[in-house]
Amino acid sequence: MALRRFRSPAFRYVNMAFGACATLALCGAFALPAQAHWRHYHRYVHYARAQAADDPAFAALVVDANSGRTLYAANEDAPRHPASLTKVMTLYLLFEQLDKGALTLQSEIPITEHAAAQEPSKLGLEPGDTISVEDAIKAIVTRSANDVAVAIGEAIGGDESHFAELMTRKAHALGMSRTLYRNASGLPNDEQITTARDLSILARATEERFPRYFKYYSTAEFDYQGEVIGNHNHLLGRVDGVDGIKTGYTRASGFNLLTSVHREGRSLVAVVMGGRTANARDVYMEGLIRDHFAQASDRGHTAPMIAEAASPKADLSKADLPKSDLPLQLAIARAPVAAVPAPPARPVAGQLEEGDDGSDEEAVVPAPPVKSTRPAPNLVADASPQALGWVKGPDGADAGKPRAVAPPTPPEAAPAKATPVALESAPSAPDHGGWIIQIGTSDDDDKANALLTRARAQARAQLGAARPFTEKVGKGSDIFYRARFAGLDSAGAETACRSLKKSGIPCFAAHD
Repeated sequence: MALRRFRSPAFRYVNMAFGACATLALCGAFALPAQAHWRHYHRYVHYARAQAADDPAFAALVVDANSGRTLYAANEDAPRHPASLTKVMTLYLLFEQLDKGALTLQSEIPITEHAAAQEPSKLGLEPGDTISVEDAIKAIVTRSANDVAVAIGEAIGGDESHFAELMTRKAHALGMSRTLYRNASGLPNDEQITTARDLSILARATEERFPRYFKYYSTAEFDYQGEVIGNHNHLLGRVDGVDGIKTGYTRASGFNLLTSVHREGRSLVAVVMGGRTANARDVYMEGLIRDHFAQASDRGHTAPMIAEAASPKADLSKADLPKSDLPLQLAIARAPVAAVPAPPARPVAGQLEEGDDGSDEEAVVPAPPVKSTRPAPNLVADASPQALGWVKGPDGADAGKPRAVAPPTPPEAAPAKATPVALESAPSAPDHGGWIIQIGTSDDDDKANALLTRARAQARAQLGAARPFTEKVGKGSDIFYRARFAGLDSAGAETACRSLKKSGIPCFAAHD
């Protein structure tokens, strides 16, 4: 036992540290091993930052999520390839369906031939298999499963191409004006671009609107059919307060990381894009958190909520967005850097390309597309942007959006039922002005009204002057009723939503 203890890594580390101190006479006789560790750590951070400054793919941003204030920025508006950070938007649209009641965590998502044919990282599901929504979320968060991401897109949008359009519309509605999606997974596509700033908006919007589902980003491991799948995000459990969100890697993008931190009443959203290695990216992110965390506000959430702008259907051609300055060969063309291994040989289709630390991120060689022999199932019967409320911003135009007309209602009266509106055919209603908040969707009008009554009871002070109403929405043969409050200003909508979420009632605000 004694010999084993002297051979332990911890003992060797202590012995080497004290030996170095004695030999170099740089430390006191009682210097701690931790001091040597931190000196090495700071040297590495300095080295990583020097690399990043010279790297054309690098971008970074740190935002105080409580106040909305930017604490650090570098190339934050430059177009970059998102890689698997794409899947944060894929899950955003899935969370929307859960919030509307169109899907549940137990709903089964079918796997088509097209989904099953995606390149790794993947679960390896076969055509005809199904996966529950909850397992699909965990597979995305941990393994970054491309086959599952595409299956989600097909289930919601009918096919992946249409789903990518819905993703882009949602991005623009949230104010992510420099983002364009072409697929649901983040596998290589020269046209698929975003920015560090846009990703920070998406992270904040996800947490604000879906606090119940945002918690899935903290999943450290996922047990699927007897296999334990670990999360690629190595900062989980390593950096105090880190509770998500997502890693990403392709050769064109470099190593990306979108991070959320909650600790001591403070909240940060941080983005690092274009890291040369997974370890360099992680160390850089640790440095950003350490350097800027104390600058974040601890006075609660005071920033305006990320609201969705409304506008007519937009042309999603490449002309709408800045062209990426990152060709697919960018990472390959980079000059080699000392102490950083050269990229591995390009894998053949179907092989997994691993990060330098062994983490299995998505592959960088897309396989030839496989045509499905049957149409992709659509779990949301009519997924047109109008029917789903997915419209484009951020120019603030509001023409063409159908709305229910809510008659004035005394503060304590029962919720009024709005004039039924079939979104597929009804003309737009007059503009109310102001803001609305939505607290849920039900397949029954009485249940939707019950949601409104419960919400008013929980936030009487904030909703006393608001007008409750239900809005009838047709999606194919299905009918849903949105439970909403109108007649609020932006500050009132934000305050009401914040109060409702604290009571466990989901809520999001939008300009009416």
